[in-house]
Amino acid sequence: MLARVANNLFWMGRYIERSEHIARYMNVNYFSSLDAPNELSQSRQFVLRSMLFVADEEEIKDIKELDEQKVLYDIGLNPEKQFSILSSIQNAQQNANGARDLISSELYESINTLNRVVKNYNKDVFVKNGLFDFTTMITANVASLRTKIRGTLLHDEVYAIIMLGIYIERANQVIRIVNSKYNDALVEKVNSDISVTTSYEWTTLLKCVESYDMMRRYYRKVPTSHTVLDFLILNPACPRSIMNSLNNIHYYICYLSKEEIPHKDSAAFLIGKLKYDHQYKTIEDVQGDLKVCIEKLVDDLSLVGEKMDKDYFSLY
Repeated sequence: MLARVANNLFWMGRYIERSEHIARYMNVNYFSSLDAPNELSQSRQFVLRSMLFVADEEEIKDIKELDEQKVLYDIGLNPEKQFSILSSIQNAQQNANGARDLISSELYESINTLNRVVKNYNKDVFVKNGLFDFTTMITANVASLRTKIRGTLLHDEVYAIIMLGIYIERANQVIRIVNSKYNDALVEKVNSDISVTTSYEWTTLLKCVESYDMMRRYYRKVPTSHTVLDFLILNPACPRSIMNSLNNIHYYICYLSKEEIPHKDSAAFLIGKLKYDHQYKTIEDVQGDLKVCIEKLVDDLSLVGEKMDKDYFSLY
């Protein structure tokens, strides 16, 4: 397989996954604020800043007052913003074009259809009263795309490369969402004297990654920072957890490399090291300094991505 085509498959998977997480984060944050338990969590400025922080934290620097319709448009349908859902869907479609011969007609046509729908979505309707319909449509269609990936493609190198893109993007998005909600909980503490441990933001976080019901089933208690972080970072049984993503990234990289003992400078070696490091972490290790843990994980995932690009996708 050409490195260029492998790169297209990888980024197609990443952009598909990214669009879903951003859409769900917008949906959950916006509508959860309507019945939030305190005044700050209900604040529209608080919610909009949280949305922009996940989409692109650089956007909120030096901005004191956010315009709701502009923020929604930028994150949802602004073609000039690389972090927008529209840009992610268009990039996924362009990458699918570059690997057309290796993916199924069902998957390719579904990506094209979603791209056409998003591109032609009424912008005025979206920013005024169409947020729920738009974000629900995105999450439903991405779920359908993942089903077509699993159900219509051969489970070979092509499938492994797409799944690598999906899982490395999932790990990145989940850690960004954890970081955002942790920051929101700290802001709540400063402004409303609400404990970071029991903040409502942990419940919102679980709903943002579709893990609220399973977390309640697993722990049988009200979400706290301790249980939520343990579930979303260290629990391998949670399909949205960092640990689960690391396990899957390791599995698919090993499938591609086929090396019994990977070289210490390879992506397979780095992800294996990262996987086993987190496998033996405890929640006390994570909560000891959550900010440092998040920053290190972001850096580690970025390094793995760079090594993967060098090992499998580099054109030179």
